[in-house]
Amino acid sequence: MEHRNLAFIGAGNMSRSLISGLIKAGYPPSSIMAANPSKGKLSQLAKEFGIGVSQDNSEVANWAQVVVLAVKPQMMAEMLNALGQTAQLLSGKLLISIAAGLSVTRLTELTGQTRIIRTMPNTPSLLGLGMTGLYASSAINQDDRDYAEQMMQAVGKTLWLNDEDGINKITAAAGSAPAYFFLFMEAMAAHATALGFSAEEARLLVEQTALGAANMVSANPDVSLSELRAQVTSKGGTTAQAIAHFQAQALDTLVADAMNAALLRARELETQL
Repeated sequence: MEHRNLAFIGAGNMSRSLISGLIKAGYPPSSIMAANPSKGKLSQLAKEFGIGVSQDNSEVANWAQVVVLAVKPQMMAEMLNALGQTAQLLSGKLLISIAAGLSVTRLTELTGQTRIIRTMPNTPSLLGLGMTGLYASSAINQDDRDYAEQMMQAVGKTLWLNDEDGINKITAAAGSAPAYFFLFMEAMAAHATALGFSAEEARLLVEQTALGAANMVSANPDVSLSELRAQVTSKGGTTAQAIAHFQAQALDTLVADAMNAALLRARELETQL
């Protein structure tokens, strides 16, 4: 991976996870800076990773070759306006956005730049197990695409999208999706407690089962999800009875409706930011 001067504007959890992954992958700390309004997160990043830090967004933007836009979406316009002479500070630099709801067109309006790549990582990136969608227009060269892809692969797996609306679909299928699994696990743990297990025992049962199931999927890439399910579902057995109940309640339709609701909200946000 190229070691370009890389600046993060915003020092939240996603920036921290990316910085951690990059450092572990051999990216030199001297080639990374982060900016944030408060000192606390910056001091921690400097201490833990040895990167450069500043409370001045203009300083890190001016220094960088690549700028990661990592502030909250609703704060992006204010932050970019506060940079002052945005066009001069960002001119010629690759901009990588990890902010939901801000289209390339909108980011171009805010920055005056067109060399922009949108990404949509999810929270397991904090553990190096993220799933990130990326979108770049045809005007973005291959070197910049490769750089952005390798940066996001430092915290998990990546998928390039053919059109920008794919970012909204990634939001529904991966960006928001950890919460779907947490909700299902929460419901299972609650009923395990109702069955008489302690809260600690219920969490252990659900957590380890979910971890094992995810690893079985990962370890068997040539086996379909439906086949993996069938392998656990003996005819007339306990699992078959539970699966039949899920199917009678139209679980697949419920999941599809929930994902579509997330997709529609993502599209709405793009018109509001």
